[in-house]
Amino acid sequence: MTTTFPSISISTDRLVLRPFDMADVPAYIEMMNDELVTAWTDAPHPYTQVDAERWVRRIAPAERTQGNGMVFAVTEFLTQRLVGSVRLLNTDRRTLATEVRYITAPWARGEGYATESVLALAEWLFRDQGFERIELRTPAGNTAAQQVAQKLGCISEGVLRNARIARTATEDGGWADIRTDLIVWGLLPEDLEGVAEQLADAGGYGTYNDWK
Repeated sequence: MTTTFPSISISTDRLVLRPFDMADVPAYIEMMNDELVTAWTDAPHPYTQVDAERWVRRIAPAERTQGNGMVFAVTEFLTQRLVGSVRLLNTDRRTLATEVRYITAPWARGEGYATESVLALAEWLFRDQGFERIELRTPAGNTAAQQVAQKLGCISEGVLRNARIARTATEDGGWADIRTDLIVWGLLPEDLEGVAEQLADAGGYGTYNDWK
């Protein structure tokens, strides 16, 4: 049984999903220091040059080589600008299931990039890799992440109470940990039927073009 994902890039009409490289470090640092990213992720804060280089050189590649999942930098097709990241993790090869998480850079929000990139990744997983389930877990207060799940046709399956630590800004300019519920969303191959066409009609973008 295959235990790792292939090292590939995935293209859509507007985006390229590819492995991170060192040229991404400056933009990645800026993205990871954004207030919303700090609030809803467990990334170090402040996010430093050392953190970014460790991510690009060691942590992200190891997700694939160790069989846990895969990490993609999401870039604009025309400009090659970094606009986000998508990560597969907690991959179970026996059940053919995996979890997906996504981050959108502050300068790229409102363009539908998260939905487009996760859709392309889901189609690749279902059609090319034979997966049967993708799971998303969104913090209860993160409405933007929930909207992505809804646009993709995910089904809300329940709530994990007090399941994650988030962060909230404090009056002195720092951050404090808070507990939050997680909404669990499931996506099966049949849930994607017609989704690409609906998104294309609504937002002017389509599904994946190819992968290599």
